[in-house]
Amino acid sequence: MTTILPQKRSPKLTIAIPASFVSDIPHLREKTFRIGLIGRAAAMFRVDEVILYPDMPNIDQKADTRLIQTVLSYMETPQYLRRRLFKIVPELQYAGTLPPLRTPHHPTANKAEGLTRGEFREGVVVSQSKEGSLVDIGVEQPSIVLGATLRTNSRVTVKITDLGKRPKAVLARPEEIKTYWGYGVSVSNVPLGQLLKKGEFDLVIATSRRGKPFTQVLDELKARWKSASRTLMAFGAPTQGLYDIATRERINLDDVTDFVVNTIPNQGAETVRTEEAVCATLSILNTFNKL
Repeated sequence: MTTILPQKRSPKLTIAIPASFVSDIPHLREKTFRIGLIGRAAAMFRVDEVILYPDMPNIDQKADTRLIQTVLSYMETPQYLRRRLFKIVPELQYAGTLPPLRTPHHPTANKAEGLTRGEFREGVVVSQSKEGSLVDIGVEQPSIVLGATLRTNSRVTVKITDLGKRPKAVLARPEEIKTYWGYGVSVSNVPLGQLLKKGEFDLVIATSRRGKPFTQVLDELKARWKSASRTLMAFGAPTQGLYDIATRERINLDDVTDFVVNTIPNQGAETVRTEEAVCATLSILNTFNKL
């Protein structure tokens, strides 16, 4: 049976998550679980990037930001590379409870005989030889990237060119990979309003209970979505929505976004948590993606 691999999104999709979204949770185990839900949603709906933004200017959010970034990055990294790329840190104490992503760049095959020519793999540069760089790609022997001098311990994406006990590979170009290849995680050093004002996105969608029900703007939203090249979806925190965050920053949310939508109209619960809003919103947008 032929497996149909998920394709890259078009437009590229970024989600913005507040650093405070786990600040009201006392225990690290539950914090880790909640962050894991964001990682799963990002993978399921083919998110390209997760941006963490500061949303409480009078509170030091470095610890929560570091926790969210570390856990999301750990989830996105293929299992066979985690020991090389991550040290034993407090933030990953409960990493064993995280669900696997099972995305195309997390292959389960761990034998060289299971590789195919032209296959893409994530790897870590482990050493150098006269022929090139040796890269751990999750099989018995490192693959060799002929003629390349790569920085040891750096993460790379390679394309298998020759099979055997010591597979040969070349560095892959991002545009070569047509399937969904995971998400990146970045931390914004400016609050949401300044992030949106940078103009890096040609479509900005904010989610809010006080926004218009998505059914009222569905046709316009779908048209803008299909013509955009970079889209940002912004989410608020459990204790403060995007309008509250924008008011504290002394900006008008409607002025810095293209749409403010309520993707869970007539909600039965008094509040909707960030990870719930992410999953609900992305599931709606997924229905009218180009692909």
